[in-house]
Amino acid sequence: MKNKTKSKKYLVAGGAGFIGSNLVDELIRLKYQVIALDNLSTGKKENINPKAKFIKADIRNLKQISPIFKNIDGVFLLVAMPRVQYSIENPVETNRINIEGILNVLVASQKAGVKRVVYSASSSAYGDAEKLPMREDFKAKPLSPYGLQKYVGEEYCRLFSLIHNLETVSLRYFNVYGPRMSDKGAYVTVMSVFLKQLSQNQPLTITGDGEQSRDFTNVADVVRANILAMGSKKVGQGEVMNIGANRNYTINRVAKIFIRHYSKKNPKADCQIKYIAPRIEPHDTLADITLAKKMLGWRPRVKIEDGIKEILILARFTKTD
Repeated sequence: MKNKTKSKKYLVAGGAGFIGSNLVDELIRLKYQVIALDNLSTGKKENINPKAKFIKADIRNLKQISPIFKNIDGVFLLVAMPRVQYSIENPVETNRINIEGILNVLVASQKAGVKRVVYSASSSAYGDAEKLPMREDFKAKPLSPYGLQKYVGEEYCRLFSLIHNLETVSLRYFNVYGPRMSDKGAYVTVMSVFLKQLSQNQPLTITGDGEQSRDFTNVADVVRANILAMGSKKVGQGEVMNIGANRNYTINRVAKIFIRHYSKKNPKADCQIKYIAPRIEPHDTLADITLAKKMLGWRPRVKIEDGIKEILILARFTKTD
């Protein structure tokens, strides 16, 4: 009788968060061994799949986390303090998490002999790009400490591949949304705001004239990109690539999609839109995903209409047809 091949063991740093917990679920479904590491500062313990091993730890403490990396095949690095405004007001604290913490994970991975680290980077590294779609070879021009910190994380990954032969790949996410998305922090899309406002019977607030556009990416597509990045033989030398839908929508249009689907099941609802003062932010984002298609064999699958319907159903604002 042949012995079964032992499944790979993956560590998801940030496994109680929005994207991390969705990734843990999929890895468990695929029969991998999973350790979810989180300090629960922004993640929620109830998000963690019960089939995963949960370890409460803080990546700012290298001595504390180092033993966890023993016998780990690959690390998905999703931990961050994902708050743009908070990073502006508290640059030292967010630097400790988003740069020193990331460095600790890379050091622990390298010393434990981990083969590959997949790092969750951010499209905020681009800032307000002069032309679209945004390509990975564009110069980074972050508009906040958070954007800068996430970009430095990419560079640390590249250096650890160059110096220590630790395989790394960085995925720049564009406006991720979906089940368990937070209503706090930089990973908050306008969809989170709309969802919360609908739950409280408040007008949907839109900054400026609403004609700014975003490349919204469903979390299921982001999860699939992570898993492909962990397994692809074409990457591992510090590559950076965009993970986006390669299509953008104005905030006005997104609001109309929300109202249309919500009103179908709640015909008596009086959904209003309220325009508020503009803020400092990129006017438009749009990802060029040529590299991800080529290196990972990845392309987005979830249409925005379907994604919005899903989060409304999960929020119990509508019923399935």
